[in-house]
Amino acid sequence: MVVYAEVELLLYEPYSLKDKRSILSRLKNQLHKQLNVAVSEIDFQDIWQRSRLAIVTVSSSKDISEKIIQQAIDLIDSFLEVERTITNVEVR
Repeated sequence: MVVYAEVELLLYEPYSLKDKRSILSRLKNQLHKQLNVAVSEIDFQDIWQRSRLAIVTVSSSKDISEKIIQQAIDLIDSFLEVERTITNVEVR
C-alpha cells in the first residue's frame, strides 16, 4: 500500500529563504532518518514562512503505512519552528 500525505506548514522563525531551508532540511532529515519516508517540498519554495511537504511511504499493509504517516505527522507537530495547518492523506 502507498500512503501519501500533503502537509502545509507555517514557519515563524525564518527571516530569509536560507533560514527556511535550514529548518526544512532538519525536519526532512529527521523524517527520513527516523521513519524512512520520502519527503519533498512541493509548493511555496520562494515564500519564507510557508511550505507544503509531500510525504510518501510504501508497505505491504495499509495499516502499517497509515501508522507510519501518522508518526510522520506527529514528528512534524513536535518541531517547535513549524505549525502544521492543512493535512491531506490519501491511500493509493
